[in-house]
Amino acid sequence: MLDQADDSRSADTCAIKRLGIGEETRWDAFAQNAPQATFFHRAAWRNIIEQQLGHRCHYLYAERDGVITGVLPLAEIRSRLFGHSLISTPLCVYGGIVADDAESEAQLTRAATALADELRVDYLELRDRELRHADWPVKELYVSFRKTIDPDHETNMKAIPRKQRAMVRKGITLGLEARHDATVAEFYRVYAESVRNLGTPVLSRKYYLRLKEVFGDDCEITVVTHQGQPVAAVMSLYYRDEVHPYYGGSVARGRDLAANDFMYWSVMQRAVDRGARVFDFGRSKQGTGSYNFKKHWGFEPQPLPYAYHLVGASEVPNLSPTNRKYSLFIKAWQRLPLPVSCAVGPWLARDLV
Repeated sequence: MLDQADDSRSADTCAIKRLGIGEETRWDAFAQNAPQATFFHRAAWRNIIEQQLGHRCHYLYAERDGVITGVLPLAEIRSRLFGHSLISTPLCVYGGIVADDAESEAQLTRAATALADELRVDYLELRDRELRHADWPVKELYVSFRKTIDPDHETNMKAIPRKQRAMVRKGITLGLEARHDATVAEFYRVYAESVRNLGTPVLSRKYYLRLKEVFGDDCEITVVTHQGQPVAAVMSLYYRDEVHPYYGGSVARGRDLAANDFMYWSVMQRAVDRGARVFDFGRSKQGTGSYNFKKHWGFEPQPLPYAYHLVGASEVPNLSPTNRKYSLFIKAWQRLPLPVSCAVGPWLARDLV
């Protein structure tokens, strides 16, 4: 197994090493300047995943002549319910290898597959945004929605298709208000109810507190209120010139108020004011309500070709809520009292990667 001192090298002196304590700044400096890197390639995710979720991480990087030339964040998931896997990166919609050159990418790929084989996982999953492993099995369940936004708010408003634009204006007319300095406690009350209503377990409040503590201003919480009562909330992640409204939802009565439309419009305005130029609406499963919602906002789906190296598994896993075998669980979870779902949910959600 690789360790920090591993100096095995290819013909052009590319070494694969494990990220050591105190090397996070080097890792992040490389990612910051690599066009393919995302918010989810930041080194701080390692401690979050290990400390908040209890999963062991294996953060690998390629180095040549003392300079990092590629990174690959990996986390090992051991779950009695969902199996044993090695993923880049769990709880994140993007991951995979980011490299300066083909040799660094190839060496990281070889190191990852060797690690997966050694750990005897069911599978290795790389959450790439583009097809990079054409000879691997690929899951074509997810798509992302990203587009450039204009510095002018009115131009962005006009870019929203007419029917959805009317929903944004409905929220404005009904007196919805958005605050972008909300607390995790305010966010969690809304978000926990939202995911419970969808039949999905929620992570612990400590997890979201940790995200805010670690990422600071790059992790911003927006809460939408109606007559002083919170009806929608979202935690948005900022990286370079991009905004990614990541964890978001609304309470039941927020639907009649067009709270989600108003909220995402408010985040878009806020992102423009902060200098963002790309709005990443995140990942959705094809054929779902969230997929249709984002399409109606004028965003075009972009396939996410998650690639798999199968070790113990014989086929690509399907842990999606769209899998029919989970339908009874989802229906039962939707009926749970909110305090119960918040108490039990984190135990399950930590493995729903």
